Amino acid sequence: LVKLVESGGGSVQTGGSLRVACEASGSFYSSYSMAWFRQVLGKEREGVAGIDADGDIGYGDFVKGRFIISKFNDNNTMYLQMNSLKPEDTAMYYCALRFGVPSDVLDPEKYNHWGQGTQVTVSS
Repeated sequence: LVKLVESGGGSVQTGGSLRVACEASGSFYSSYSMAWFRQVLGKEREGVAGIDADGDIGYGDFVKGRFIISKFNDNNTMYLQMNSLKPEDTAMYYCALRFGVPSDVLDPEKYNHWGQGTQVTVSS
């Protein structure tokens, strides 16, 4: 059983920064990939950033150099540093995990373990 717990969401003004974290616990293999997704009510979940078991990283096109993803295997924690936040970044941010390497690190269909989400709100 894998458990994912997100933290660090909150409210910030346009141009501000936030760091969200996802801690994974439970029984899982040493080779795993993790990613951040976000979702706004009524819209599809979209990939924000992902880092696979080989250390390869992918970002959504909308990130444009503003976010940095990192993953530390020693404590099974993944972070997303978000800078230059915009109102359109407002969403529920979810952490996801899968064993092995997905064909597309930003495809939510490739992940089978999910956290409960943390809200990020950016005001103008």
